[in-house]
Amino acid sequence: MKLRPLAVAASLLASASIGATAQARPMTPDDVAKLESVGTIAVSTDGSRIAYTTASLPDITDGEDNGSFKQQLKMAYAPMSARDFLPDDISVSGIAFSPNSRMVSFVWADEGEDRAVWGIPVDGGAQRKLAAVEDANVRSYAWAPDGSRIWMLASAKEDEDREKQAGAGFNSVVYEEEARLNRLFSASVGQEVDGDPVAVTIPGYVSGFRIAPGGKTAVVDSAPTPQIDDAYTSKRAHVLDLETGKILRVIETPGKLGDIEVSPDGRQLSMIAGVDMNDPADTTLHLVDVATGTYRALNAGAPEAAVDAEWLADGRLAAVIHKGAQSALRIYNPDGTVAEEHDGGALILSSVEAGGNTLAVEASSPSHPTELFVWNNGSFNRWTRHNPWLSEINFGKQRTFRYNARDGQEIEGVLIEPVGGAPRGGAPLILSVHGGPEAHDSNGWVTGYSSPGQVAAGQGYAVFLPNYRGSTGYGTAFSKQHTGNYTDPEFTDLVDAKRALVSEGIADPDRTGVTGGSYGGYATAWSSTALSDEFAAGVMFVGISNQISKFGTTDIPYEMYNVHSGKWPWDDWQGMLEVSPIYHVDKANTPLLIMHGEEDTRVSPSQSYELYRSMKVRKPEVPVRLVLYPGEGHGNSKAAARYDYNLRMMRWFDTYLKTGDRDAPLPDSRPELPAGTTGAGKAED
Repeated sequence: MKLRPLAVAASLLASASIGATAQARPMTPDDVAKLESVGTIAVSTDGSRIAYTTASLPDITDGEDNGSFKQQLKMAYAPMSARDFLPDDISVSGIAFSPNSRMVSFVWADEGEDRAVWGIPVDGGAQRKLAAVEDANVRSYAWAPDGSRIWMLASAKEDEDREKQAGAGFNSVVYEEEARLNRLFSASVGQEVDGDPVAVTIPGYVSGFRIAPGGKTAVVDSAPTPQIDDAYTSKRAHVLDLETGKILRVIETPGKLGDIEVSPDGRQLSMIAGVDMNDPADTTLHLVDVATGTYRALNAGAPEAAVDAEWLADGRLAAVIHKGAQSALRIYNPDGTVAEEHDGGALILSSVEAGGNTLAVEASSPSHPTELFVWNNGSFNRWTRHNPWLSEINFGKQRTFRYNARDGQEIEGVLIEPVGGAPRGGAPLILSVHGGPEAHDSNGWVTGYSSPGQVAAGQGYAVFLPNYRGSTGYGTAFSKQHTGNYTDPEFTDLVDAKRALVSEGIADPDRTGVTGGSYGGYATAWSSTALSDEFAAGVMFVGISNQISKFGTTDIPYEMYNVHSGKWPWDDWQGMLEVSPIYHVDKANTPLLIMHGEEDTRVSPSQSYELYRSMKVRKPEVPVRLVLYPGEGHGNSKAAARYDYNLRMMRWFDTYLKTGDRDAPLPDSRPELPAGTTGAGKAED
């Protein structure tokens, strides 16, 4: 196999101050399409190096071919010292250091091959394949503690008979009955690739694993099937004997399961999980005794959310904690007591990694997407600076904003004021509503293809991202206020947000709109029908319009029951209908743009069809449009589909919200192609 040479040209990342300059300009959708952020990080075992990936989409505004995210491997040795570590056409995942720190490993598929584990020496040399499974893609992997072996989680074995049948035209799919389970293999690491990796028996559908110190056991995340509903409701951690495949014990957590890490001595696990089966999200940090399987919560009931955790070499545990719209780094002693805590300040921490004496975090801020920071001498020191052109942008002022809902509950969110501030009488306001609702918006970087953020602020809009009831970050009791309470109080919180911002002189009461995806799309549909008098325009993405048919078409029915509805449709047909936007179309006078991925299995595109058809027939005088994205699922992944979405969203708000004219003609239905491109994603000559 031909190996590509290491790209050794160092590129010192440009340093630029963020803020207004003589060339200050507003942010545009073209800028959003160019954004680059830190993807994943890995710290060498001696703490001397940090490997990381940058995540970016093809720049279709500059004529690059359409495609999905690519991740390029980079290496940092000190602040602002990062350099490319592989050719830019190699997109990797799963980066890690070998136990001796002499090599960075990653998952990659060379041209015409399956995904395998590769490695590249840190001191120079070419990348080479380390381990692979024949006719299978490696999904994730882990090193043996002594570096002698690599364990690989690989895709299911091909069913040759089924492939032949499909080739002959018998390509029917039996829904939810043709599960393809991942497999676990162990391969020796040497100068040549082990051609006969050893299979290890694993239970059910394993989606992740970690090798315990000593290399004798592993902790695997397993669910009965690959169905996403099982991942939400039935995934459990299993302690596995790697030689025999025997399950030594199961950690019987009752609800959702998130990040799991093994302590340096192998005696404990850190586990971020739900506290019960009705807990909407895995936000509580637990310690697990590996020998007995017993576990205890460290922050149960606290008004916060544990996001990520990492064991330090001395047995302490570092955890990223989100407290409402802010964040902190907390260090626990081995016994679970708190040793120290450090506020993130203007940073929103999202993950933590450790090696040697180096503690690294990923963090964003209101003025930049995710970057690499290292905790040192009592502060977070910035090590990378991507998107240096952001120094050209004139940002709207961003801050947390709190208000009291009609029943007295305090609600918090992130407010972006228009560039230059709100005019007398208030600015047009966009409520940008997160999905879930078991999620939350932090006061960090909040601008994306479906989140108007600073793009809208640069065009004179105020933007508010409300952490309405049901959101995480404020404790389990707050998030559980959503269960069994579709639309009220969670969506009345949106109306109360509008009224609070109007009273502050920030928002124009007659020019407030709503956008959001998934549950945020449900909020948009509800605001554009049942609450239509309050909102002047809506942009709904992969949203819910009928809670009865949603149950029959989604891939998460049990999760819906456990943490959302608290009842089945047949328990109360009328009640489920009355919390469906289609039931309230008679009240609709809000111009509504509906967008949906055609391959969405979480919220079927039929949800958008239903609302579109109901409005077209029942309220034909109200502007409505349905835009479908072929090949896209529950969110757009391709660069062109994201760019198109952003442009359509802003064009809709400019037509109906900025003007306050609900009767304006429909805007042009055609996509706006980036300047300098043809329709094929190639630059014009």
